[in-house]
Amino acid sequence: MGFYNKMSWVLAFLGFMFLGGLSNANGAIHHYDFVLKETNFTRLCSTKSILTVNGSLPGPTITVQKGDTAFVNVHNQGLYGLTIHWHGVKQPRNPWSDGPENVTQCPIPAGTNFTYEVIFSSEEGTLWWHAHSDWTRATVYGAIVILPALNTTYPFATPDAQETLILGSWFKGDVMELIEYALASGGDPNISDAFVINGQPGDLYDCSNETTYRWLVDYGKTYLLRVINAVMNEEQFFAIANHTLTVVAQDAAYIKPITTSYIMITPGQTMDILVTANQPPSHYYIASKAYVDGTVAFNNSTTTAIVQYNGNYSAPSTTPFPTLPDYDNETAADNFTSQIRALASKEHPISVPLEIHSKIIISIAINERICPNSSCSGPDGNALSASLNNISFELPSVDILQAYYGGNNNGVYRTSFPNKPPYTFNFTGDVGNNTIYPSFGTRVRMIKYGEGVEIVFQGTNIIAPENHPMHLHGYSFYVVGTGSGNFNSTTSPKTYNLVDPPEVNTIGVPKNGWAAIRFVADNPGVWFMHCHLERHSSWGMDTVLIVRNGNTTESKIRSPPAYMPPCSKS
Repeated sequence: MGFYNKMSWVLAFLGFMFLGGLSNANGAIHHYDFVLKETNFTRLCSTKSILTVNGSLPGPTITVQKGDTAFVNVHNQGLYGLTIHWHGVKQPRNPWSDGPENVTQCPIPAGTNFTYEVIFSSEEGTLWWHAHSDWTRATVYGAIVILPALNTTYPFATPDAQETLILGSWFKGDVMELIEYALASGGDPNISDAFVINGQPGDLYDCSNETTYRWLVDYGKTYLLRVINAVMNEEQFFAIANHTLTVVAQDAAYIKPITTSYIMITPGQTMDILVTANQPPSHYYIASKAYVDGTVAFNNSTTTAIVQYNGNYSAPSTTPFPTLPDYDNETAADNFTSQIRALASKEHPISVPLEIHSKIIISIAINERICPNSSCSGPDGNALSASLNNISFELPSVDILQAYYGGNNNGVYRTSFPNKPPYTFNFTGDVGNNTIYPSFGTRVRMIKYGEGVEIVFQGTNIIAPENHPMHLHGYSFYVVGTGSGNFNSTTSPKTYNLVDPPEVNTIGVPKNGWAAIRFVADNPGVWFMHCHLERHSSWGMDTVLIVRNGNTTESKIRSPPAYMPPCSKS
């Protein structure tokens, strides 16, 4: 291992490109250099400086095969400290490189560097990486492509080529100033000014006609399209004019193929889609717009790209545009998501835990924080906040992982996150004043290694109900059930799918409904769990699961690397 650590990036790259990677017992090793720096970008008729990786938006794609390891040396040449998270990568026994700020590490100070060891295990398909400090992920993100392992192949005919489309948000203002002002004033942060596809808004926005992203295709070929939702605060409907989408994977796990004209994808999720270029050679719009089922402010615009066939033909006078569901079409969203089932084949088996040792019910809510003299910009002169089980999470000033691993908690966190909501009421009906005002703190849930865990996320009607994309670090989990209204501990489990539930890392909890997930706690470490709507996470819709060590070396957290970013600077 040490030999490979000393190899130059160039040799590692050549090894991957021409030799399939530099192999070790557990797969190939790859090396990447990420340089964080401010770069000028012009969008929507104005130019501003944004934080980027290697000067590009999106940032570079990490390409590996299943079971490989990537060492990513992050050089922070930006203006402030931040971290990078490898979204959906389980990082077995290695929370040190997971990335959420002040949960598993402190920020990488400006002017320094830190090398992440990104360990791939069972993931296969598409994931992504992004900054995990404040709202820096608005411009610091990129794709992770995990190809099948050597001597294996896809569970479908090998596509002729591949393409990645990343959906994102664009803000004319400075995103750090935007969220800092919102948190200080207590109001809702400003909505984005545009959505983007691979960094470009598309020609429905001002000053964007010449830069619309174009995907070049050859007639008759089938493509594996990898779609990533890196949008900050809105779920998305996505479609391609006149082309059928066959969804074959979600969150780097294969599913039974779904043939559809559109998808609904939440922030944090990824989908792998087969698209055959079988239409008359021409130009066809790709379009994506928000799906919002709550009475909240949102960006109601549409981002576009263009599928452009190669060959000689006249460009159409009118480019065909896809039909997308209305922004608030809950039926359309449910009709798509209800079809998702794990492939559950011999080559790609699943293992749903049937014996449950820890059952946790978590209520999800938007709340208020009382402001003196009603001096804030939120409801009733208070500040907006958010909670899980009526606890609004507060990030500590030092990271939880080091406090836990070193046995020196010193008040960094409390192990008292409750197994159920503190009050029982009609969560999705007339909630009255129930739990409008949460408690605040850094409270975590301890879980024994090897336990079967079931978590029921219960949406609530408090202040502003809507769909919540809940993401768990360090694990994929099985979505065994969803439903509307209140979860019933007697009748709801009878509806569970324990045969082929999808295995994902992010699940959209239905507005005023519930979602039940299961997993085996076989990855010791400190793992963040949060809503992937960025404003909700900023308000405290987060918690931490700490999975204790097992009894063997292979069931214990690995030793920390020789260097971790210090907690005394940011």
